[in-house]
Amino acid sequence: MIIDTHAHFTPQIMLKALASKIDRFQNIELLEEDGKYRLAFMGQAPTRPLSPKLRDADMRLEWMDTQSIDSQVVGGWLDSFGYELPPEEGEAWSQFLNEHQITGTEDLDRLHPLATVPLQDGVRAAKVLEEAMAAGAHGVMIGTQPNGQAGNLDDPDLDPFWEAAATLGATVYIHPMFGCGDMRLNDYGMMNAVGRGTDTTTAVSRMLFAGHFTRFAGLRCVVSHGGGAIPYMLGRLKRNHAIHPDECADVEAEFKKLYFDSVLFEPDALTFLCSCCGHDKVMLGSDYPFPIGDMEPLKVVEDAGFDDAQKKMILAETAQDLFRIS
Repeated sequence: MIIDTHAHFTPQIMLKALASKIDRFQNIELLEEDGKYRLAFMGQAPTRPLSPKLRDADMRLEWMDTQSIDSQVVGGWLDSFGYELPPEEGEAWSQFLNEHQITGTEDLDRLHPLATVPLQDGVRAAKVLEEAMAAGAHGVMIGTQPNGQAGNLDDPDLDPFWEAAATLGATVYIHPMFGCGDMRLNDYGMMNAVGRGTDTTTAVSRMLFAGHFTRFAGLRCVVSHGGGAIPYMLGRLKRNHAIHPDECADVEAEFKKLYFDSVLFEPDALTFLCSCCGHDKVMLGSDYPFPIGDMEPLKVVEDAGFDDAQKKMILAETAQDLFRIS
């Protein structure tokens, strides 16, 4: 079995349902023109269009067949998570998304849905996670900025969410947001090429220093895009702990708790990542269907020169355990 653990999916049925129920959400707009859909939250600028590949299951399954991928773990689309919404509306919106993420994959046994939660409120996020796991979600995907374009994942307000994830054994996929608040990234496609990695690095480094990954016993987190720059900067992070032992948790102990995807493109980078964390902590990922993703995800694993046992861990075994895939 080969499992792609990093992919995004917004079922078309969600958009159809939203069109008829948009009055339930005071601060959300659904914009449609010539078959192109966008969302807008809190009167802000609309999102990027939801591409056909993001919504179409047949196109997805055809691509999976060409890449010899048997199963795919599918999170939602970060632009649609609505962390900017007031907490009560955010809870209702996450429940709506989860309902359609789960029903939109229930007849597709190759797709395994991840939930979303209203990170703007830790108590509500815990409640929604419990509901989604009971309804059949295989984990949860969250963004790095719990207030939309601001906030930190180590905020004490989110402790109820982390406690619930640890208690439920719900794997948490940590994914960067699109905007990173740095105007220097607005050219050359750097928001995707650079900004995503710096966003991940900043958010997860805070969690390392806060001691989140050992504090919540049983917590299992996957960091997307090979962990951003964290594996490469690990020595520097450990040095910071040595300089500030009273302010920072033991970074090495925290890092050992993390899992990563393989979306790195370069075999040497993937080999280095595995040397830092172990082959049992890395899983195949594509970031389908986005252009910045790896549309031949098995190639980097093959080119890295791993032995059969190591490849089995990366291609399936670890994912089966973390995401409860039989």
